[in-house]
Amino acid sequence: MSSDWLERLGGYPGVWKRRHLLGLEDLSAEEITCILDKAVVFKQLLAEGHRRIPLLAGKTVCNLFFENSTRTRTSFGLAARRLGADVVDFSAATSSLSKGETVIDTARNLEAMGIEAVVVRHRTPGAPHLLAQNIHCSVINAGDGAHEHPTQGLLDIMTIRQLRGRVEGLTVALVGDIAHSRTARSNIWGLKKLGAHVIVCGPSTLVSPRWQELGVEVSYNLDEILPRCDVLNLLRIQFERQTRRPFPSVREYAHLYAMNRQRMARTKPDILIMAPGPINRGVEMTAEVADGPQSAILPQVTNGVAVRMAVLWLLAGAA
Repeated sequence: MSSDWLERLGGYPGVWKRRHLLGLEDLSAEEITCILDKAVVFKQLLAEGHRRIPLLAGKTVCNLFFENSTRTRTSFGLAARRLGADVVDFSAATSSLSKGETVIDTARNLEAMGIEAVVVRHRTPGAPHLLAQNIHCSVINAGDGAHEHPTQGLLDIMTIRQLRGRVEGLTVALVGDIAHSRTARSNIWGLKKLGAHVIVCGPSTLVSPRWQELGVEVSYNLDEILPRCDVLNLLRIQFERQTRRPFPSVREYAHLYAMNRQRMARTKPDILIMAPGPINRGVEMTAEVADGPQSAILPQVTNGVAVRMAVLWLLAGAA
């Protein structure tokens, strides 16, 4: 039966040579497209009712999360189980980290128990890269501080490609807390490599003009850029990562940057509204936008399982 799945997937791709997924910055357009193409097949298989595609049967994936997560942790767990892998959910709060054990020693001990892949989320930028240098199994970055969140970037791009048919030539605006957003960074790298025009927009305290050095357009006025945008990705204000409040009040932020009925009336008719979650209704967008016909928030979540299945298979499938 596994040969049938492999035939649908087109076999293990020769273009894929990596053991880790640490970010989209280092991936080529060909590698990004490879992941997205495999994710499309996995999504089709799931839609056909194949709830278990045992390409990773006998392998073990460890979710090593040092920050809270709902969508990403659950999505990786489902993805691994759909592929037939065993899943270990690590809890930092009840681990030996409280006794002084280092993150590297924790990962090495888990690896010694026989795991093929570690999915790691950590508040410190570069933590997955450090693990990749110190353990032998595959490391997947599930978010490292404000640095990158590659699978979120991939599922966002997959959603755009699915609902708009392409990425090249589209104008995609990332709106909100750009300074602290790992999602923004992964989206920028991925979207640029696939030919999109990217705008970062938000308060000047959260959007430095230096973002232009990455080849993106910088704007501080959402209303000015709205008519040009094909996609709006509305990012949460991450107060937990900020040392000082970047604007006088949430109400003022919402007045200037929240998507509402009035702003939707000034967009293209087929505008795509996205958000990485969690969303704060009334801050990034009103309920009527979040639940409206142009919202792709739930399709993003659905695509997240397929993307993570593709990533796990590409990394651990040849282990």
